[in-house]
Amino acid sequence: MNAESQSAQITRVTLVGAVVNVLLAGAKLSVGFLVGSPALVADGAHSFSDLTTDAFVLAGTRFARRPPDESHTYGHGKYETMAALLVGAALVGVGAYLAWGAGLSLYRREHIFAGYPVLAVAAVSIGSKEWMYQATQRVARLVGSAAVSANAWHHRSDALSSVAVVIGAVCGLFGLGHGDQVAAIVVGAMIGMVGARIVFTALVDFTERSIPERERRAIARAVEGVPGVKGWHRLRTRMVGREVFMDVHVLVDARLSVVEAHEIATAVERKVRGSLARPVNLVVHYEPTRDSVSTVGHGDVAGGRR
Repeated sequence: MNAESQSAQITRVTLVGAVVNVLLAGAKLSVGFLVGSPALVADGAHSFSDLTTDAFVLAGTRFARRPPDESHTYGHGKYETMAALLVGAALVGVGAYLAWGAGLSLYRREHIFAGYPVLAVAAVSIGSKEWMYQATQRVARLVGSAAVSANAWHHRSDALSSVAVVIGAVCGLFGLGHGDQVAAIVVGAMIGMVGARIVFTALVDFTERSIPERERRAIARAVEGVPGVKGWHRLRTRMVGREVFMDVHVLVDARLSVVEAHEIATAVERKVRGSLARPVNLVVHYEPTRDSVSTVGHGDVAGGRR
């Protein structure tokens, strides 16, 4: 899948999520105000907050698609990492907001007895938002986007906050007026922890981390599978948004002509690009060897075996 197709997938799933957020937020706020359910009103506000993260993802991926220029010779992929960071921070804020509001409600000894309409709306929210989580996470895995994955978790956070509303409504039906607040505190903590993990991952991405081990192994297999490659070393990778920037030294027979060695290097480029789902920017350096035994390097570090 090329970069244009990946961007189209991201835009499509994000816009669908935005429409779902608007519809759910309207239903929650309307029913919440009508029946006097603060929990459902807060859940509706949470759904509206998802629109902000949708905007972050759309803007981040759009800026990340810009071609390299004089000030960003490696492209603009970090904008997508920045979008993931903002979504993660928003999740931390949402979790804190839910837990704080529920804690204050407990402190004031407020009792919430939501009725069946609240239960119905919350149940619809759980089903639709979990469906959006699965759909968005599927696209995130397909294109390798941290920002889209973070937005998927924001969808799930909305489903979890609706779980708190359902628990509160059920407790209210049995005469337990504090079930909503207790559930909201637990859910708020869960959402906050997910957000903190996303923030941490985004910050690590800003430090130019290498690709995951399973993808490094896929690259190694691709290099070793090219006819004419006697070995490789100095495999180095780094992430710039969804893109992988990497370089590798391959060993070829010293008796080959420059043209023949170049053809092997070009074949390595094609094979490596085909081994990963995410875009790859690759530089292959070929070196001569008269060793008839294949030699393979290990690790994303300089100075592998020759």
